[in-house]
Amino acid sequence: MKEVLHELERRRASARAGGGKARIDAQHAKGKLTARERIEAFLDAGSFEEFDMFVEHRSTDFGMEKTKYSGDGVVTGWGTVNGRTVFVFAKDFTVFGGSLSEAHAEKIVKVQDMALKNRAPIIGFYDAGGARIQEGVAALGGYAEVFQRNVLASGVIPQISVIMGPCAGGDVYSPAMTDFIFMVRDTSYMFVTGPDVVKTVTNETVTAEELGGAFVHTTKSSIADGAYDNDVEALLQMRRLIDFLPQSNTGPLPEVESFQGVDEPDHSLDRLIPDNANKPYDIRELILKTADEGDFFEIQQSFARNIVTGFGRIEGRTVGFVANQPMVLAGVLDSDASRKAARFVRFCDCFSIPIVTFVDVPGFLPGTSQEYGGLIKHGAKLLFAYAEATVPKITVITRKAFGGAYDVMASKHLRGDINYAWPTAQIAVMGAKGAVEIIFRKDIDDPDKIAAHTKMYEERFLSPFVAAERGYVDEVIMPHFTRRRVARALRMLRNKDLANPWKKHDNIPL
Repeated sequence: MKEVLHELERRRASARAGGGKARIDAQHAKGKLTARERIEAFLDAGSFEEFDMFVEHRSTDFGMEKTKYSGDGVVTGWGTVNGRTVFVFAKDFTVFGGSLSEAHAEKIVKVQDMALKNRAPIIGFYDAGGARIQEGVAALGGYAEVFQRNVLASGVIPQISVIMGPCAGGDVYSPAMTDFIFMVRDTSYMFVTGPDVVKTVTNETVTAEELGGAFVHTTKSSIADGAYDNDVEALLQMRRLIDFLPQSNTGPLPEVESFQGVDEPDHSLDRLIPDNANKPYDIRELILKTADEGDFFEIQQSFARNIVTGFGRIEGRTVGFVANQPMVLAGVLDSDASRKAARFVRFCDCFSIPIVTFVDVPGFLPGTSQEYGGLIKHGAKLLFAYAEATVPKITVITRKAFGGAYDVMASKHLRGDINYAWPTAQIAVMGAKGAVEIIFRKDIDDPDKIAAHTKMYEERFLSPFVAAERGYVDEVIMPHFTRRRVARALRMLRNKDLANPWKKHDNIPL
């Protein structure tokens, strides 16, 4: 018995040592934590239960039978985040560069299956070099097994990927199918093929950072939902994100104690909308003053900044916020903003998270680049997402709601539950100038007549009352009571029961 215990401790120490001290030191020299350090920082202290610590690869080609490490380059298991169960896997770059073998894949698949069966979130920490070349198609088969489970788990449990090192090939396809991807600046990269292959095939000379760094994927490609300066910050923010999310699509919304009442008016919001209708303001101020204690976790902050998406809480319960941002492109909807918001709305609907929408949108962005880029189909994605969503939907029109963009932004016609407007709201087919130039085309050369027509149009249509008269707006509310009205509406909608007609799945305009 004593010999077995000694052997157990020896094997455990060997597994915890990963690729050895030299490789761990090299990892630290790059400013990166090891796989086990990442898990330890992410989970509640002492909560980690590891699986398959002693698994080794079974490859005998190219002399691989002479080089084996316990765990085979990935650490898997479960633990808790603020007492709630989560499953984790972390690629270990110190062992074969974190490359995926058949045995390595089997470890990930096991923890994916357990997460799905137990209906708990799964978080993957990526720091890997793709498939293990020595294993050939066995490694490729392992990736496909992982991909299949990503798809099966989609919409059932939250899946989060944190890119903390170089990732290529299969190690980017799996994250791409998860709900959220976050990166670490300067140390993480994502690309299908690396700079060397790009140079060979296309003769382009590009660095890893230029090809797939955090800046590229948070601002241009929209692959990543956010980026952080170092491993520790990323891990702490992931703990914060997990707190906003339910355990699964059948789990209750997480609820925390709220220390901020909802009845106190915030009169600063009465001054948020400028007197000049063309002057911008920051919609984040409204979000922060509506959410509990100004706590807002923004998603894709650096991409399509003309729309803001993210999670907050009202009366301690999670809500998703979507808001046009007048500070960027006047809050207009374009292809990127539509895609960004549509994906966020669909995530919220998957996991029964109520959606609060703040509307100040002058329309869709005109121009050949948008039309050639498929604005019609991209805009339809957002319309589709709101229309199919069955969660509680509360909409507040703060200023402009023009044209088709009024319809798209969670209007009453798309089954909005409660639709409010501020007194400053302007709900119309288009702005006064454009409308008058079309309706009164014959008077276009008479400035006095055009001015009179414009004033008449503004008085008749650029207000919330035409929509309110038709029941398209449930109430015109004072800005300072926005938090109170939204909170009461959410409370009323807690038992909302709405189902779409049965279908195998929808066919959203991808």
